[in-house]
Amino acid sequence: MKKVLTTPISDEAIKSLNVGDIVYLSGTLVTCRDEGHRRVIVEGIMPELPLEKMAIFHAGPIVKDVESGWEMVSIGPTTSMRMERYEKEFLAKTGVKLVIGKGGMGAKTAEGCQESIAVHAVFPGGCGVVAAEQVEKIEGKEWPEFGMPEAFWILKVKEFGPLIISIDTQGNNLFESNKIGFHEKKEIALEETAKAIVSMIAKS
Repeated sequence: MKKVLTTPISDEAIKSLNVGDIVYLSGTLVTCRDEGHRRVIVEGIMPELPLEKMAIFHAGPIVKDVESGWEMVSIGPTTSMRMERYEKEFLAKTGVKLVIGKGGMGAKTAEGCQESIAVHAVFPGGCGVVAAEQVEKIEGKEWPEFGMPEAFWILKVKEFGPLIISIDTQGNNLFESNKIGFHEKKEIALEETAKAIVSMIAKS
């Protein structure tokens, strides 16, 4: 059965998620990249739209002006690690419950997810046009002075995803765990390769 989160997202819904879970989002989704995080944390300026219990997307959309307002052309994820230095404080200050992006995030964000009851999820890269089709409407825009990719776009989405939970409220970090596992396998492979080379030399 498809698991769908709907904004406003409750703490209970967020606590029920574990790393590796696949979920979808319906409701309000806001794009927020480097400049948006910097404005909130460094400048201390909050957007007009309350972000408590909402979801943000590390993304730089391509938007087209139309008679009725705007039309989403493509919206691919931005590398989330770029926001690592801000995310923990951003979660605490805004009350955001779901952060979506590309790739993993670090220990500081994992701490923030534990303390603020939030999760980070990964949207598949290279699927910007598919993601745009899941945007039902662009409901508004804030901070247009940042330009199209960095502006604060307010989107209405339906079953946006798939989203893979990479950091949960227990501080589990899928990408960091995988790094440890890959490193251990690499060390074993190197050791076995070295033994094989020594054996070959001894036989020659």
